[in-house]
Amino acid sequence: MGIRVFDELKNATVGIAGLGGLGSNVAEALDRLGVGKLIIADFDAVEQSNLNRQNYFFDQVGQHKVDAMTENLRRISADTEIVGRKVRLTEENIPKIFAGADVVAECFDLADQKRMLVETVLSKMPATQVVTVSGLAGYGRSNEIRTKRLGPRLVLVGDEVSGIGPGVPLTSGRVGVAAYHQANAIAEILIDGKTKKA
Repeated sequence: MGIRVFDELKNATVGIAGLGGLGSNVAEALDRLGVGKLIIADFDAVEQSNLNRQNYFFDQVGQHKVDAMTENLRRISADTEIVGRKVRLTEENIPKIFAGADVVAECFDLADQKRMLVETVLSKMPATQVVTVSGLAGYGRSNEIRTKRLGPRLVLVGDEVSGIGPGVPLTSGRVGVAAYHQANAIAEILIDGKTKKA
């Protein structure tokens, strides 16, 4: 990748808020990319129903997601520093948990949680950018998932329309496309300091 790019990534810190379908795949991509420090946060345990789209294994069912994800990431790279936080993220604890992060990946399921995280980072963490997701449910239509900058510190990934509902599930394909868009946007922020408009 070149020394400059390697150094930019190695010296970077990324927070990942939620370790479900988005977060578990974003974490893997950033670990493989060589990001120096990942702060991963979730309050939940791995369930068998998660395995259709989340980056865990059958023998990890019942483990805390933070523990399972840490185990998986360490199998990929011994060089990445993994800081795990087993906690439900709130307006009050987000700035402390993700202190020092260059970027926070918003990887929640619910709209109110997404909004809370984005608003908290933008209002209380002036040196941190956030990459959020809206619209990834269903299957097919991969090219409708796009990345665009909404402000100096905010990037949005998704089609901005697709929500889960009857006949519109979360599937590994579209969740994966969105997660890798997120990871790619984060890489661009860390390497170039910006994300170009789609």
